[in-house]
Amino acid sequence: MNEGAGAGTAAVRVQGLWKRFGEQIAVAGIDLELPAGRFIGLVGPNGAGKTTTLSMVTGLLRPDQGSVEIVGHDVWRDPVEVKARIGVLPEGLRLFERLSGRELLAYTGRLRGLPGPEVDKRATQLLDVLDLAGAQHKLVVDYSTGMRKKIGLAAALLHNPEVLFLDEPFEGVDPVSAQTIRGVLERYTASGATVVFSSHVMELVESLCDWVAVMAAGRIRAHGPLAEVRGDAPTLQQAFLELVGAGGRASGADLDWLGGGAR
Repeated sequence: MNEGAGAGTAAVRVQGLWKRFGEQIAVAGIDLELPAGRFIGLVGPNGAGKTTTLSMVTGLLRPDQGSVEIVGHDVWRDPVEVKARIGVLPEGLRLFERLSGRELLAYTGRLRGLPGPEVDKRATQLLDVLDLAGAQHKLVVDYSTGMRKKIGLAAALLHNPEVLFLDEPFEGVDPVSAQTIRGVLERYTASGATVVFSSHVMELVESLCDWVAVMAAGRIRAHGPLAEVRGDAPTLQQAFLELVGAGGRASGADLDWLGGGAR
């Protein structure tokens, strides 16, 4: 593991982060510290600002205001140092589709400056662990959604980052691939690394994460260890609904015409 944040320090520190698109405020001045060595879930409904936040945190989108530090390095003042320490699997990942899976990893690793033999060794191990060895010479354009997520994860892990950012990593993934991805991520965090992933599936977050941040309407509504955020609620889902103000919302109250064969 790369030398980075020690125990008890922040893997990510966000201060006064804002982003506006025209009249729409996507992220409204959030402050957040994410602890190192944890499996962290950034949760919220669709449109909460999760993807925009992760894009700014990882240097893919410049904020209107605010600062982001990753393991003590400013994302915008020291981008080379930051990018050497992070792995990113964004939603809607664009890959070099005319390369095979193995070629994609070989290219990615050498682009990161890793020696060729080390890249080949790590690629072989990742392809095997992620159940892609049988498809390693197949073009990425012919990969399924689950296979694309797995090869994208392999590319993000290849340089052994300190912090891994994943935007909806299980979206559209079959249960077998999801279990494989989950096993790799749990092994990765067990080594002391940090995973930050966004999701709107509370059951998944509750089963994977030990620390969560709840986001709605561009603001952080709650953050901390999973048990603290869940509080007295029986599930994270129920706590989440209360936090975002949807706990008492009626379900289908005005749809009395729906069902029963009526026309």
